[in-house]
Amino acid sequence: MLRALGGEFLGSALLCAVVIGSGIAGASLSPDDVGLQLFENAFATALGLGVLIVVLAPVSGAHFNPVVTLVDAALHGARPIAVATYLPVQIAGCIAGALLANAMFGLPTEWGTNDRVSGPHLLAEVVATAGLVLVIFALVRSGRSHLAAPAVGAYIGAAYFFTSSTSFANPAITVGRAFSDTFAGIAPVAVLPFIGAQLIGGVLGWLVVRLLYPHPMPAVE
Repeated sequence: MLRALGGEFLGSALLCAVVIGSGIAGASLSPDDVGLQLFENAFATALGLGVLIVVLAPVSGAHFNPVVTLVDAALHGARPIAVATYLPVQIAGCIAGALLANAMFGLPTEWGTNDRVSGPHLLAEVVATAGLVLVIFALVRSGRSHLAAPAVGAYIGAAYFFTSSTSFANPAITVGRAFSDTFAGIAPVAVLPFIGAQLIGGVLGWLVVRLLYPHPMPAVE
């Protein structure tokens, strides 16, 4: 269990550092082009997420996301103690990753000031999170979990652009991003509404997975 928790902490920390750090770099390298900033942020996040899944999946399952952990428990009967320990570790890892990103770019750790709450943004978080759950567990339950790293990375990279919220899709990342007043940051007042939307998206994604993939299939070699 300690090994798995260490993997979740490390993966969550590095993922949040990638998200925030690439946002800071994008804003610095392309100060007059928000579209290019978003592309740089999305590209780095998609690649980094894929690599982290490949490296840490054998250690902890590479959830890095409380919604993924909860849906996995609902679908596959993980022990409640495992869920109860994963969630705070993921959140702590994301906070540590935010602090690391700020430090790497020589910026102070400050609360985010970007209030992202709006009806369209919250709807986008529902869609982004439901889609992420569908991608992950469609692969797992159809015996193609070896494709999760490229598929999840590609989905998140695309969702940066096809959702108005830029697809946080992760309550732990949402908390972490509140600790950085930068391109990828979020105001603390927006954190709970975003998490609420993500949990709704997780439930919808779980329902779709149960409908489309009612029974796990053998792994495909």
